[in-house]
Amino acid sequence: MLRLLMGLAATFLCVLFAHGEELAKFSQEGYRSAFYRSPTPPFAEHASTIDTAALQALLQQNPKPLLIDVYGRTFLNGRFVEDETHANLPGSLWLANTGLAELAPSWQTYFAEHLTRITDGNFSRPLVFYCRSDCWLSWNAVKRAHALGYLRLYWYRDGVDAWQQAGLPLVPATPAPFNE
Repeated sequence: MLRLLMGLAATFLCVLFAHGEELAKFSQEGYRSAFYRSPTPPFAEHASTIDTAALQALLQQNPKPLLIDVYGRTFLNGRFVEDETHANLPGSLWLANTGLAELAPSWQTYFAEHLTRITDGNFSRPLVFYCRSDCWLSWNAVKRAHALGYLRLYWYRDGVDAWQQAGLPLVPATPAPFNE
């Protein structure tokens, strides 16, 4: 009996530890804050999760959805550092680093002002957020856009990688300018 109780206690502690480790990957506000390049869930709350075929169909609608790439880019000494080349879907706005869990007020303003500008302040304008496959940055960005009041949100979960695997064109990308 004692052996059974000890086994149950050990199992309970393992489950509790594993759950605690998973919770540690998220901020208090619910944004993913660690291991950004790891398997993502099948959906993002407040958004429709779409694949390449669904995105292509959306792009034929009027109004077209606005494409927002949130892939990360090193920012140092007041400028983005091109430490690797990056390409994104044609017509995209690259709002680098806006999918991080914690955004300084200036980065939050960068995100909000660019969304306001491209939507003309229309919170019903469809927005598609993406980065790469297995990338939590776009999941976080959807959550952040919803918090700002945007209503028609789409999460292109596998992003640039799925677009490229479908043989569709990518274009060289530069992040939207950021002023501290």
